[in-house]
Amino acid sequence: MKKSLLVALFALFAIGGISAQEYRPTKANLRSRKEFAEDRFGVFIHWGIYSLYGQGEWYMQNAGLDRDEYAKAADAFYPHRFNAKKWVSLVKASGAKYICITTRHHDSFSMWNTKYSDYNIVDATPFKRDILKEIAKECDKQDIALHLYYSHADWYRDDYPRGRTAKEVTGRDSTRISWDSYYKFMNRQLTELLKNYGKVRAIWFDGWWDHDQDEVPFDWHLQEQYKLVHKLQPRCLVANNHHQAPFAGEDIQIFERDLPGENEYGLSGQEIGQLPLETCQTMNGMWGYKVADQNYKSTEELIRYLVSTAGKGANLLLNVGPQPNGEIPFAAQERLRAMGKWLKANGATIYGTQAGDVPQQEWGCTTRKGDKLYVHIFELEDTELRLPLQCNVVSAKVFGKSKQVEYRMENGELVLNVGNIPDIADYIIEVKTIAEQPKKASKQKKAKKEKKAKAEEQAELLDAEAETLTEAEVATEAEVATEAETSTEAEASIEAEEVKVAEPVEAEAKVEEPVAEIASEEAEA
Repeated sequence: MKKSLLVALFALFAIGGISAQEYRPTKANLRSRKEFAEDRFGVFIHWGIYSLYGQGEWYMQNAGLDRDEYAKAADAFYPHRFNAKKWVSLVKASGAKYICITTRHHDSFSMWNTKYSDYNIVDATPFKRDILKEIAKECDKQDIALHLYYSHADWYRDDYPRGRTAKEVTGRDSTRISWDSYYKFMNRQLTELLKNYGKVRAIWFDGWWDHDQDEVPFDWHLQEQYKLVHKLQPRCLVANNHHQAPFAGEDIQIFERDLPGENEYGLSGQEIGQLPLETCQTMNGMWGYKVADQNYKSTEELIRYLVSTAGKGANLLLNVGPQPNGEIPFAAQERLRAMGKWLKANGATIYGTQAGDVPQQEWGCTTRKGDKLYVHIFELEDTELRLPLQCNVVSAKVFGKSKQVEYRMENGELVLNVGNIPDIADYIIEVKTIAEQPKKASKQKKAKKEKKAKAEEQAELLDAEAETLTEAEVATEAEVATEAETSTEAEASIEAEEVKVAEPVEAEAKVEEPVAEIASEEAEA
């Protein structure tokens, strides 16, 4: 009881009073949610200087290293085989629809040319290339949505308030701890990412849990941060891997290493909310590259995990950990290509589907799209499969083939005579059911509706730019402008400028000074 109350209090304080103001996503944001939910498959990329050590992304914390000794790896980081085009092409070949890449992990190393820390891939390494800019450019070219991982927790900076991790990490000056300084630093970096790297469909936060055991609940000031994200790019979704039920202001609910509603790994016991769902999972054991971790899941396991995730009405964000030379491990490439081959043949049963009528079973699961129920059979000892269905069945056949499947209704169950199923990753039966179909709109009405939606979206963007800041927001903006040592007169007057989403990285324009201005209200959905 005490633990439940404590968790509730942490959640309340952590969202900084956000529940007092109802979050109302814009129509553009709601469309992004719909696109995201229909994608069903994305690729997670954990990459940083930790790959040089070959011990995974938590090496600094797990080994209790001195932060300055750890940071020396930056001077040797030269991923000469990195090729953004090959990376994104591989993701596309896998059938995944989006990439989520670590821009700054808990070790604080920034994988882009940030002006707010010289501890970054351009200034601190001999490589001198902005890999994020190259990836963003390729994502735009190849029509792959871009999501950016950003860590709340930090094991390197002096100003970060110490949490429950990295207690053995040495070299940090505790006299310089300053939440205000660290919070401004994060918001400036987020502003850089959202203004200079093209269209970003989601910001994926991680690290809230670093203060989930504080005696005094820690206030992360998420309300202002989420508003900043939504103001800079109204279409951008906010996700937070905090292992809690969704906080107001978030657009995606994350489950780490478990399917929604399951908690075998111990990080996903939260209730399932109403937001689009995403499960993040490793392909082997670690997120970041670990030279000794060759325990890769088989292609069959990964396909079944993807199908099971879709059967829960969720997306799968499948991780790869690139090597220090910039190449994605061959074992990961093989599996991604094999998944892409499977999705090319069976993607209709995954993309754009909802959780099926029958929840996960030992034999498999179901997904649904309109009047079609897809029965995914992994393993079945019997030759018949019984499904408790509350709808009328029109037909049943093997998906992708003309072979009909005999069926009958018996005691409120659909009985499929599937025979002996072949030894494959997923044997799919397409069951057509009677479902009321929406009336087809005329082309003229459809065009009018699309034109109206586009006009509303443009109006929302203009409203976001023209919003009047509250006194508190003006004060926050003024603080940020005062603190920024490199701010110019133009940057100091940013309040009067329109907030513009940067064109996708084609322009090599210098990074603008970010401003922690917060929208006073969200446009009504």
